[in-house]
Amino acid sequence: MKLTRREILYTAAGGAAVAAASQRSQLSVEAYIFQQYAARQKKPLAGVIDEVISFAQQAGFSNIELNQEFFAPPLRDRVLQLLRSNHLSMPSVYVGGAMHEAKLADATIQRARETAALCRPFGCKAVVNNPSPKPAGAAKTDEELRIETQSLNRMGRALLDEGFQLRVHHHTPEMMNNAREWRYILDNTNPKYASLCMDLDWVHQGGQDPLALLREAGTRVTEIHVRNSKDKLWLEAVEDGDVDYRKIAAHFAQAAVYPLIVVELAYRDNTTVTRPLADDLKRSRLYTQQVFGALLAK
Repeated sequence: MKLTRREILYTAAGGAAVAAASQRSQLSVEAYIFQQYAARQKKPLAGVIDEVISFAQQAGFSNIELNQEFFAPPLRDRVLQLLRSNHLSMPSVYVGGAMHEAKLADATIQRARETAALCRPFGCKAVVNNPSPKPAGAAKTDEELRIETQSLNRMGRALLDEGFQLRVHHHTPEMMNNAREWRYILDNTNPKYASLCMDLDWVHQGGQDPLALLREAGTRVTEIHVRNSKDKLWLEAVEDGDVDYRKIAAHFAQAAVYPLIVVELAYRDNTTVTRPLADDLKRSRLYTQQVFGALLAK
């Protein structure tokens, strides 16, 4: 992804103003739900982009976490404009990609660097990467995990040199076999180069205890994704459910760990949706602020 001179100047001038104007906040919203919203509307992301970016602002968020799909060339200029007009900052950006094969990792690292540079004027300080799973979530070999952690260290080092932090995300494959892949990453990446983004619902969905893994990860947790379920069925908004977020908040307060807290809604086909998405986002923000209020004030 290469920027034109016009895009560089436009982004630097407009985005810097947004980042400077936005108050520091440890609360953000993840944009994956906007892609699901487009799919439910049977429209491409471009067909709903004006509507969904404004949902974040309407719901009371000042921060948003986008992913690389929002910066594809057909969307990029419009997304940057919408971030400015909705006064949204972007403390983190999500850039997925394979890390367990060296050549694929090279491409992922390059994409992460380019995306981070594009987002810098909007206050971006971190790149969230979920190393892509193998087909059908098959377990990675020891050699593939060795390459993966080496690649994560390389990515973290490259990003750090450019002023960004790497945060390693996970889904359920990393939770399989007693969280084998997650623990391999924890044990074999350099804390200087790789911190952790813990998606606590995915920990639960993968059969692990969110609080136990948070304690194991300790101060390496610099971001969490917040979503909830009942009997593992994703809820329409963040509320009380399978994951006890009050215990999570108490853990962070006791450990003096203050991660970026990112609301990330997602719907399954059988999730009951009764409200407009903007309302669900607002309800989720209010709940998260109530539960994590003391942490968000830090």
